[in-house]
Amino acid sequence: MKLNLKNPLVFFDLETTGTNIVSDRIVEISYLKVMPNGDEESKTRRINPEVPIPPEATAIHGIKDEDVKDAPTFKLVAKSLAVQIEGCDLAGYNSNRFDIPLLAEEFLRAEVDIDLMKHKFIDVQTIFHKKEQRTLSAAYKFYCNKDLENAHTAEADTKATYEILQSQLDRYPDLVNDIAFLSEFSAFSNNVDYAGRVIYNDKKQEIINFGKYKGRIAEEVLQEDPGYYGWIMQGDFPLYTKKVFSTIRLRSAFNK
Repeated sequence: MKLNLKNPLVFFDLETTGTNIVSDRIVEISYLKVMPNGDEESKTRRINPEVPIPPEATAIHGIKDEDVKDAPTFKLVAKSLAVQIEGCDLAGYNSNRFDIPLLAEEFLRAEVDIDLMKHKFIDVQTIFHKKEQRTLSAAYKFYCNKDLENAHTAEADTKATYEILQSQLDRYPDLVNDIAFLSEFSAFSNNVDYAGRVIYNDKKQEIINFGKYKGRIAEEVLQEDPGYYGWIMQGDFPLYTKKVFSTIRLRSAFNK
């Protein structure tokens, strides 16, 4: 089924040095931009992560240090990438939990001001798991009746994800061919930050979602325990999570 788009939809996939969104880095990014008129454009590029690629990561995606030694760093491509996805919605496989949070971290480290939270996200894995419970390769076989060649290369995974979403729309009559619906359907939770450390309650208040203050309103905690903010800033938290706490703290100071 052809996608019903109001904005361009960018399918993307990252190959990385690992699975920690705080400390790991991108080594390859591939995207496929689908326009509302059906036109497509794609690009894949290697990225020098500026840290060694662990053997266990290479075993998955096949990219070694020598493969990226002459590639640009993310900081060098960040601005052009931000331009490419500006005004677009985003789609991927397990992207809400991993690819988007990690991409947001890379943009922050590169000091590129782009708020990905303004975009709609479609996570094809979430749709798949709600419907069938499988892996990407199994999803591709199930929906498209094809074997996924070159799995764990960013380009192959990106194209497979695009085909799977089209097939999901064909298979499930209750899936509305509308980006806003698909984004809401594939949303993991009502996160304020990408990692889900802070979430919204039904009153759109930011609620801490971990640790000793879990379930508490973040603004109240920051007022009652000023040292908590310092602990967050010095801790091993994603940069975007720290940015969220900084925004709440600043807003609270102005509202006094």
